[in-house]
Amino acid sequence: MDQQLLSVPPQDRDLEWIKASLQSAVALEHATLPLYLSAMFSLEVQNYTTHNLIRSVVMEEMVHMAIGCNILAALGEKPSIKKLDPLSPSEGLPGGVEPDLPVVFAQLSKNQLENFLRLETPISLLAAKYKDEKYPSIGAFYSKIKAAIKANAVEINATAQKVLSASANTYPNQVGDNIGFTIFSIEDKRTPVQQFLDGIDEIIEQGEGSNAQDLYAQNFDGEGSHYARFAEIYYGAQLLAPTPEPKLTPETETEFFKGHKIPWPNVTNVLAVPRDGYEKLLELDPEGEAVKRNLNAFDAKYTEIMTDLDLMWNGPAEESWPRFGKAVAAMTDLRVLSCFNIMRSQIPTNLIARLTELYGDEAKIMAHYTDLSAPVFYGPRFINQNA
Repeated sequence: MDQQLLSVPPQDRDLEWIKASLQSAVALEHATLPLYLSAMFSLEVQNYTTHNLIRSVVMEEMVHMAIGCNILAALGEKPSIKKLDPLSPSEGLPGGVEPDLPVVFAQLSKNQLENFLRLETPISLLAAKYKDEKYPSIGAFYSKIKAAIKANAVEINATAQKVLSASANTYPNQVGDNIGFTIFSIEDKRTPVQQFLDGIDEIIEQGEGSNAQDLYAQNFDGEGSHYARFAEIYYGAQLLAPTPEPKLTPETETEFFKGHKIPWPNVTNVLAVPRDGYEKLLELDPEGEAVKRNLNAFDAKYTEIMTDLDLMWNGPAEESWPRFGKAVAAMTDLRVLSCFNIMRSQIPTNLIARLTELYGDEAKIMAHYTDLSAPVFYGPRFINQNA
C-alpha cells in the first residue's frame, strides 16, 4: 500500500486495489525478514532464549507472508516474490508502513530493538504522532485491506469461489495446510471473505496482540505477541502481567516485563550494511576478494530462495512441495554462510577509521548500530540478484 494506493478514497478501493495492496503486504512481510535475521545471525551462541524469541518471530513472519500469497492466489492473482528487494539502509517499509522508520541490516542492539518495537507496536501503545494514516502501524495497514474486503464482499466471494473451484494449475497454487500456512478452501464452511478476514486477523494478532489490546495472541496458545517478544529482549525479562493488571499504556508497559530475567546475549559486532553492500570497503580490504566470495555466496543462496518461493505459488502445482523443501534447506545454508563465513572476517581498523571519508552521512548510521571502538566484522547484506 504505497502512497499512490493510500491516496485512493475508501469508497474507490475496489478488487484491483485490494490485489495491489496485498502485493504490498507480501513485500512488507518479506522486508521484515532480513531485518530480524540479521539480528538473529549476529548472536554468537544460537541456542538460548534470545535466539529462540527472534527465530519464533521470523517463522511467523514467513507464515504472514504466505497468508498474503494465499489470499492473492485465491483471487486468481500471482503473488510477486521473485524480485522483492529489501533495500538497506533506507526509511520505511513497503505499504507505506512507518515511512520514517530506519531500515538497517545490523546486529542485535538496543537501538535496533527500538526499531523492531516501533514496527510491531500495538495500537494501544502507538504514539499519537504515528496514528495518522500516513504513518500506520502494521495493524493499521491491514485494517485498510480488511475494510476494502468487506466493502467488496460480493465480488470477492464470487471471484474466490470460481478460483478455488478450478482444477490444479488453472490459477496460482495454495501453499500450506499441514506446514502451518493458512490456506483458503471452497470446502471451508466459512465464506471466502470470512476466511480472508480471519487470515488477516491472524497476522495482526500474532504481531501486535489480541483484540483485547493486551500483549498476548490469545487465539494462538496465548503466546506473546511479536511486540512482547522483542520487548522481553529489550527489557531483559519475560512478559508477566502484573496483578491487578493495569491498562496497557506507554507509561505502564514496563510493569508487564518483570518475569524471569533474560540476560543480554553475546553479539558479533557487525558493521551495519551500507547502501553499496560494503563495496568501498571490499575494494580497500586486503582480504576483500575472499570476503566478497562469501558475501556473493550468501546473496546467491538468498536469491535462490526467492526464486523457489515464487515458484511454490506460481509454478506447476506438482512441483510446489519439492520447491518448498529446497527453500527450507537453503534457509539453513543462510545461517551457515553468515555465521561461519562472513561474520568471521574482521574489517581492518584503518578502514573503520575512514568510514566518514568513504560513506559520508551513512557513517552516522553505521556508528548508531555498531560499536566502532571494538573490532568490527562484516555481515550478510541480503542482495536479491533477481531484482
